[in-house]
Amino acid sequence: MGQSFGFKKMVILTLPLVVLIAISSVIGILVEDIYSKEVPEYAAQGVGQDIINLFVLVPILLVAILLIRRESKFWQFVWVGAMIYSTYSYTVYCFGVHFNALFLVYCGILGLSFYLLIGFLMSIDAETIKNWFEDKTPIKMPTIFLFIVAVLFYFLWLSEVIPALINGKVPESVKESGLITQPIHVLDIALALPGFVISGLLLRKKQSFGYVLVPSFLIFIIVMALAIGGMIVVMNFKGFDVDLSMTIIFALIAIISAIIFLAFTRHLKK
Repeated sequence: MGQSFGFKKMVILTLPLVVLIAISSVIGILVEDIYSKEVPEYAAQGVGQDIINLFVLVPILLVAILLIRRESKFWQFVWVGAMIYSTYSYTVYCFGVHFNALFLVYCGILGLSFYLLIGFLMSIDAETIKNWFEDKTPIKMPTIFLFIVAVLFYFLWLSEVIPALINGKVPESVKESGLITQPIHVLDIALALPGFVISGLLLRKKQSFGYVLVPSFLIFIIVMALAIGGMIVVMNFKGFDVDLSMTIIFALIAIISAIIFLAFTRHLKK
């Protein structure tokens, strides 16, 4: 499978990952003690994310396994995006959830997701993947979208972090969580948002890795936006005062990202 990331050898390792994600999600949804050490709002968010992991991430990975085995280039990008999301979200579980009975499961999911991504990066020929796409593949629209998402979330997080630094205080979200820092701030500011910008710049310059990373990040954004929407819905269901209009915003982000992803991968050569 030389032109398809070498996935036929790697994809079998996605099966135990799916099993671990399903176990973690089902227990997180059904067993109240799992999030008993979290503040109530964060416990509700954990359940919301578990629901999306079980009913969105797990089916995506199962379909990807099947269709990658049938040489689908489209679903290989979906797989990579799902791996990025899994690595990101279970880093949060490992460092942002108090120690509980699922700790080793979280570590197993994070390890498998991370090393599958490393295996992907070691096995690909980015120039070959670039040649999968037609010359008329649109690059402006996905680049602008990733830049906008990066700017919006930088503004969101820095508007909380910078005033706290200036005033010598701890950001409110860190206080509310009962943690020593906010893992999402770290992951977004240091890794995810720069990744959006860098991949967009690579694509803009028609560098080969831009064609690998941009569609993968679009999938990551879709699943992450759905997860955040799921958290908000569960918080509302449990009686917390949340702005449900935010679910519309994140649904729009997911829809726009999906449209751009489909427009981009539509130009994969047959």
